[in-house]
Amino acid sequence: MGKTTGFLEYKREVEGYITPKSRIKNYKEFTIALDEPKLKEQGARCMDCGIPFCHSGCPLGNLIPDFNDNVYNGKWKEAAEILHKTNNFPEFTGRLCPAPCEEACVLGINEDPVTIENIEKNIVETAFKEGWIKANPPKIRTDKTVAIIGSGPAGLAAAQQLNRAGHRVTVFERDAKVGGLLRYGIPDFKMEKHVIDRRVAVLEEEGISFKTNTYVGIDIQTKQLQEDYDAVLLCGGATVRRKIPIPGADLKGVHQAMDFLKANNEYVDGLKEFEELISAKNKNVIVIGGGDTGSDCIGTSNRHGAKSVTNFEILSKPSEGRPAHQPWPYWPMKLKTTSSHQEGVERFFSVSTKEFLGDKDGNLKGLKTVEVEWIFKPGERPQLKELPNTEKEWECDLVLLALGFTGSENTLAEQFGLEMDFRTNIKASTSDYATNVNGIFAAGDMRRGQSLIVWAISEGRQAAHHVDAYLMGESNLPLKDDSDLPRI
Repeated sequence: MGKTTGFLEYKREVEGYITPKSRIKNYKEFTIALDEPKLKEQGARCMDCGIPFCHSGCPLGNLIPDFNDNVYNGKWKEAAEILHKTNNFPEFTGRLCPAPCEEACVLGINEDPVTIENIEKNIVETAFKEGWIKANPPKIRTDKTVAIIGSGPAGLAAAQQLNRAGHRVTVFERDAKVGGLLRYGIPDFKMEKHVIDRRVAVLEEEGISFKTNTYVGIDIQTKQLQEDYDAVLLCGGATVRRKIPIPGADLKGVHQAMDFLKANNEYVDGLKEFEELISAKNKNVIVIGGGDTGSDCIGTSNRHGAKSVTNFEILSKPSEGRPAHQPWPYWPMKLKTTSSHQEGVERFFSVSTKEFLGDKDGNLKGLKTVEVEWIFKPGERPQLKELPNTEKEWECDLVLLALGFTGSENTLAEQFGLEMDFRTNIKASTSDYATNVNGIFAAGDMRRGQSLIVWAISEGRQAAHHVDAYLMGESNLPLKDDSDLPRI
């Protein structure tokens, strides 16, 4: 490495934020980038480890020490080339990934880890700014055609890889624009949508065809796809939302988080008027669910001008540091305070919602909760126990259910004749991503269940290798052995 003592000389520094009071006035990204000298110092903190555990922490196997070294030495173009060898879309992961690589960083054993995610984001942004990211169509085309259903990160990654192999790739998307949850689930204040558009423009120039507003199974029949294409890859995501089966769940004012977030993203894109949204303006909002989607609802509610925002999580409050039973280099379940939390919210843990309360016209006016504790016994599933005399009523006008997803929709499975697993995901082999129907493959959340964007990109790349091998007998597309990686 260029600076073998860098980790001793420089402290971890991350990009700053515009103040909450200012940033909640709009939906723009609000980070303040480090200048180049500071970024070089952060690259210099990489330790030249004998075994770089960040490689195994990253589902994509990014060559992290290599691009860190190039950043330290000011070789940004070389860093971008190294980064793109393993990651098709570092502009997405550099903004949205929870950075399991940083939790696996050797420096993180007793110091703050290297700022890998922020370095990654700056590499790709520099590459776009300098014009280094250009379309690179394949020089030779095969006579094979591939249909990809779903244009989220798994579908896009698979499309680019299979197009590089020379196949004719068509991506089908049922929404109006490409991107999946990147476009319709992630708020613009976390990633503005021009970030997707500029990458899609490159993919189109490389020869990939996108068919939007096309619902496979409705607008085009699955049998037709099987007749028209040599292989089909399903990347439709895990889109069945978890419900909360309690009294009052059908009251006006109880909404799924993704309905709230999607409509707001369409508003920011100029496709809807504010009056058409599920509005949090001047309302007491309660968000049920303490994950990233819940955080996105909090940030969006504050931008609407909510009167108050409260967040319930049924799990116990995590520790602020790494738990003893989750040692380095594994992913730790520790307390996460996001930028949206910093913008204004009251958070409550170990709280279960018992009932939604409404008026005579069916409008939500409040809800009832109870405090809970988790009972852990060896060899048994954790049990939830309600604590006596802890019931409480809360006033609210809007409840957003950010409870995650239970699996994929069954429309395609039924029409293709595909098997589903016990979690209602499309059942596909872990060795070659093939389903029980010849020529049909599955990847991403649709295959493995709700997960991270970085895992979706990894799945898309892996599946592309196996689809290419199915079509051609062998494949030169990269393949990463991820069998030993922790599932997060």
